Amino acid sequence: MKTRSPIKLAAVAAAAIALAGCAAPNMDAALGRANELASPIAGGATATLSRDAAQRQASDKLAADLLAKPLTMDGAAQLALANSPSFQAALAQSWGELAQAQQRGLPGGLVFSFERLREGADLEIGRLLSFGLFDLITLPQRRAVSQVQAEQARVRMAGAVIDQVSAAKQAWVNAVAAQEVETYAIQVKDAAEASAELARRMQQVGNLTKLQAARQHLFYGDATSRLASARQASVATREALVRQLGLTDAQAAALKLPERLPQLPKAPKGPSDIAKALSDQRLDARLARLELDAAGRSRGVDLLTSLTDVELGVRRDSHFGGDGERSTTRGYELEIRLPLFDWGSTRRAALDARSLAAVNGYEAVARSASSQARESYAAYRTAYDQARHQLGEMVPLRKTISEENVLRYNGMMIGVFELLADARDQVSGVITAIEAQRNFWLADAALSSTLIGRPSSGQAAAMPAAGGSAPAEPAGH
Repeated sequence: MKTRSPIKLAAVAAAAIALAGCAAPNMDAALGRANELASPIAGGATATLSRDAAQRQASDKLAADLLAKPLTMDGAAQLALANSPSFQAALAQSWGELAQAQQRGLPGGLVFSFERLREGADLEIGRLLSFGLFDLITLPQRRAVSQVQAEQARVRMAGAVIDQVSAAKQAWVNAVAAQEVETYAIQVKDAAEASAELARRMQQVGNLTKLQAARQHLFYGDATSRLASARQASVATREALVRQLGLTDAQAAALKLPERLPQLPKAPKGPSDIAKALSDQRLDARLARLELDAAGRSRGVDLLTSLTDVELGVRRDSHFGGDGERSTTRGYELEIRLPLFDWGSTRRAALDARSLAAVNGYEAVARSASSQARESYAAYRTAYDQARHQLGEMVPLRKTISEENVLRYNGMMIGVFELLADARDQVSGVITAIEAQRNFWLADAALSSTLIGRPSSGQAAAMPAAGGSAPAEPAGH
């Protein structure tokens, strides 16, 4: 009876290990969970991990379809998730983290030992099958910790999706705005060139002073320099978008951007929308809470297994005598590790530190969340109000002034230089409105990221104003 119970116990342990070993991390389910968490900012864009040739071909086809027409902001987000190799590498790393988390919830393997001893004509063969008893006893607790850590991996995966979507949208906004600014910078340069050429001719016939002509040429030189800077900004922001989307050279050549940024929404987000999103969506609060749960659940298991361990094994020895006799010995072994030199004081200190850090980390996230949301929302509302002011008031006013100046010019009340200067001012006002519109969409992306617990700066790319200097002094026509 004594020799059979360890065998039964070993059989039960082996069955548990075999069943637990069948569980492999389900990356598709994890990605589904990550996409669900990231949906408030990702919208319809979903992340997929290309693990075989068929999936890579599907990603290439999606990229080709998106690049066949001018790329929208949402299209840029989807393309960044499906096409970027750096993002695919991040997803693969998250898959590895998920596998490591799930591995902690599995029991350790069985240990098989084999001995073959010979003394003269006698031969002895020993076989030992053992497993960690504490490892099996603590399996439910370790599996609970494993589930928490797996959820952490899924939340971090959702954070990677959000970061990629937010960065792609901001890169797209900067690229489209820079392209639009370059278009108007060309108009400013053309107007300045026409003004400078007219000033040169009028100076030649004596109708313009040298000082007045020099001012027109100075503005033309300044407008040319600003156009060069605007073109460089357009190239730089476009290449930044290409890198963020992970485009190949052929895909980059096929990339087409819209002529202008999207229109402003009719109304900005309200404080009630911000409060609801802040309470329901933040990933950093989820991660901090999961870290706190993991620290609490793993404390007892980690401390116990660091102090001692028990190995239970089933032994079967066969003895072959030189006279042809054979005998078999059966039994079990119990191996206990005694903590003579380490009673867990350092381990307890480490676990106490981890728990304390988790508690304070969660509290820090909770305290800073509202402040981050208020700051980001204030930047969002300021950007919206400024863009609405530029598009709704300043641009129409400049258009009215331009129309009135055309009437005055037709009535010979102002000269051609005043008319050209007004045209330059009008284009400069449009560029200012474009930059305000760009700043709003960057602030909108930054606000969405902040509300979901992934704060981003949302800074605008450096774009030189193409407005030019002050109008030249009036000259007769």
